[in-house]
Amino acid sequence: MKKIKYYYNTNTLRYEKQVIPLRVTLLRILAFISAAFVTGLVIVAIAFKFLDSPKEKILRLQLERTQEQNKIYTERVTEIDERLKQLEKRDNDVYRSIFEASPIPDSARAKQIETKKERQMLAGMDTKELTDGLFKTLNMLYNRVMHQEVSYKEIEGMIRNKEKLLASTPAIQPISNKDLNRLSSGFSYRIDPIYKTVKFHAGLDFSAPSGTPIYATAQGVVRTAGNLGNGYGNHVIIYHGYQYTTLYGHMFRIKVKPGQTVKRGEVIGYVGNTGKSTGPHLHYEVMKGGKHLDPIYFFYNDLTPEQYQQILKIASSRNQSFD
Repeated sequence: MKKIKYYYNTNTLRYEKQVIPLRVTLLRILAFISAAFVTGLVIVAIAFKFLDSPKEKILRLQLERTQEQNKIYTERVTEIDERLKQLEKRDNDVYRSIFEASPIPDSARAKQIETKKERQMLAGMDTKELTDGLFKTLNMLYNRVMHQEVSYKEIEGMIRNKEKLLASTPAIQPISNKDLNRLSSGFSYRIDPIYKTVKFHAGLDFSAPSGTPIYATAQGVVRTAGNLGNGYGNHVIIYHGYQYTTLYGHMFRIKVKPGQTVKRGEVIGYVGNTGKSTGPHLHYEVMKGGKHLDPIYFFYNDLTPEQYQQILKIASSRNQSFD
């Protein structure tokens, strides 16, 4: 029940009922509504400044996930680019060299961009720029892969017509090395174990116990089998045809003779420590037309892509050779 208010009227000297005019009532209601509206605005402004709305929380989580994904994509793109460069190098330096075909120019591989600068650029971009940059880089990699696929199809055609060439091309490791733990020194400049000076090492060193079998890496004819006093100790040189020659040094015992025809995978001798050598190992060289080539690129018959990446890292370490 609504309370009735009275006030004392000094003019009539009586208590009279208090009547609030409609105008005053409306003004009070309007003031209350205005105060409530302003208070609400202040509360909402504070809430939006310090608290995330449900929609903003969702957007923030999506942004964080996108940034994480972009980071993963960037790392993956870098890895793919490195592997693709190795494939392109093997294509130009090995496969096309084998078939005496012209290498594919870089321009045909979608004008490969300097990847280091690209990665530095990607690292400093915001999310949208990073996404756009990754899309552009992936397109470039896709174009390079397409050109590489065309190249391999051409090589496949060459293979069909050159089976004899392939049989005469070094394509396996000269000793059993499934675990890849026997490669001890790579091709390039290494520390000479005797003179302790930096010297060009024209082959690969495989450490193995004396008596470990050594295999011919391609079919060919034995040209040298013996010790010529040239530092290789007991060694074998095989001419494979097509200007390819391989050398196997520091043997304990030689199993073949000059003029003998051998097949790929045939045992030609056993690991030893003869000649200029500091321990039991095999020194292995590959030459074409008298020019030394890195033998690491001629193991494509008995290595998976993952093993090839691993053996590349091992061969690139700067260490001391065995001879």
